[in-house]
Amino acid sequence: MSGYTGGQRENPTYEQVCTGVTGHAEALQVKFDAKIISFDTILDVFFATHDPTELNRQGNDVGTQYRSGIFYHDDEQKQIAEEKIKQLTKENRYEDPIVTELTPYSKFYPAEEHHKDYYDQNRNVNMYCRIVIDPKVKKLLAKFSDKVKEEYQVKGEYQ
Repeated sequence: MSGYTGGQRENPTYEQVCTGVTGHAEALQVKFDAKIISFDTILDVFFATHDPTELNRQGNDVGTQYRSGIFYHDDEQKQIAEEKIKQLTKENRYEDPIVTELTPYSKFYPAEEHHKDYYDQNRNVNMYCRIVIDPKVKKLLAKFSDKVKEEYQVKGEYQ
């Protein structure tokens, strides 16, 4: 579920988060069954599909709301995330240092209705979807297609 977390304002709107003054990050809340997929695997997807070395930005999107962050729910998740960052650093996976912040989860605010399924609803008409999101979807499916349920896989040009 897309939304916002890590800030001070209760029930922030997209417009408020975009100003950068609420302290929230645009985020995804991922609910998962650890018997089916591990937190470690989710972190593999996370680190493979965005740039964890850009401080307060992702591509052309700039501001603290675009920071790379993991909002962990317990000490075990924090430890797994710390170990993943150490592993990726040791492997020299990225040219620059990883700046992903680890923050205790506090509250998640779901995005407004018009932001839900934004990509699915706009991928053929919005250049941002084509230029920024499409390559990430391609990378996700190339590396992790065995982890994506068939009904969620993008059809057509990606296969």
